[in-house]
Amino acid sequence: MKFMKIVLCGALFTLFSTMAVQAGPVLDSIMEKKSIMVATDANWPPQSFINDKNEMDGFDVDVAREIAKRMDVEIEFTTPAWDIITAGNWNGRWDLHVGSMTPTKARAEKLAFPAVYYYTPAAVGVHEDSEISKIEELSGKKVGTGTSTTFELYLQKDLSIDAEGAPTFEYLIDDSEIKSYETSTIALDDLRLGDGVRLDGAVSSLPVFLEAIKNGYPIKVIGDPIFYEPLAVTIDIGDQEFNDKLKELVTAMREDGTLSELSKKWYGVDYAIAK
Repeated sequence: MKFMKIVLCGALFTLFSTMAVQAGPVLDSIMEKKSIMVATDANWPPQSFINDKNEMDGFDVDVAREIAKRMDVEIEFTTPAWDIITAGNWNGRWDLHVGSMTPTKARAEKLAFPAVYYYTPAAVGVHEDSEISKIEELSGKKVGTGTSTTFELYLQKDLSIDAEGAPTFEYLIDDSEIKSYETSTIALDDLRLGDGVRLDGAVSSLPVFLEAIKNGYPIKVIGDPIFYEPLAVTIDIGDQEFNDKLKELVTAMREDGTLSELSKKWYGVDYAIAK
């Protein structure tokens, strides 16, 4: 019995020691291992995608690499599902998310948003054969978008953007039949099948629509942007030092023109500045 108690106590000591190591600040852990794990999407061009060389590429990927460079650490990428990322409580599975996330009041209960790094217009698109020309005409229609996104919240009329620089907006689509997909890119795959075949329209970011059209998707954007998204780098709640470091780095990247250069590289326009 004494032997069992000793073994148990030893096991508990090892467990608590391991927990203590893992419970250290995220920034300290990154600097100690000289590596940062960044979560993003593998199928969200031109923000983030796997290129022909089987490497991560895109605007968000370049921003993440620049952050790692300025921290003087190596970078690794992981591609969990969006709803897993937005759920928070990452438990060390990754350190940082650079994946075009809009700060909202609900998300701020689980995540921290150290800095907005660019702003994009949210747009509405239909099949090129569609007779719909006004956004309001999608009311009551089948509209596709990504699950757990601001686009879905917009269609649900439950979107609240509380970040600095976000213009006001109006809901233009009433009582739509919302079709939610893992990402809005997948919604565009269904929209391309034909007018009304699976979808009558879709909501996504304007750059995603433009990239799809460039790649031959038979779709068109209608109307003006429905809202503008301030998009932020994201971390789990609990490390103020890491939060402040990221804010410092992203601010410097904006001030020295790096974010504008990367935006022009991938989008052809400067989304680093609020419109």
